[in-house]
Amino acid sequence: MPLDDATGPHPTDLAIGARIRLRRKSLGISQGALAERIGVTFQQVQKYERGTNRVSGSTLVAVAAALETTVGWLVGEESPAGGDAEAVLALLAAPGAQELLEAFAAIRRGSTRHALISLTREMAEHLGA
Repeated sequence: MPLDDATGPHPTDLAIGARIRLRRKSLGISQGALAERIGVTFQQVQKYERGTNRVSGSTLVAVAAALETTVGWLVGEESPAGGDAEAVLALLAAPGAQELLEAFAAIRRGSTRHALISLTREMAEHLGA
């Protein structure tokens, strides 16, 4: 497969970006702070997280150190939950997915969460997934 695929970001780049974002957010680090730690602009971190720019090997090592994880975890070689974790990370790569999940987790009432799930499924069915 050519590296300059015009159909959009490569799935591997999307998965690595999703892991970077997931780890950064779980540590409470802003894109700007991560950018400072690895010597790039926050816009570049955004592009890495979206998968629109590939992360070079040396930058991947710097990101792993800044996020206190391993390169293996960032590239998906270390995943204790196996394929399920990969599927979740792929879903979290969708624009707005993590924000939606964070907002959902903040809803305390189970009945409200259930109603939101029903509404979302209905919208996906009628508006197209």
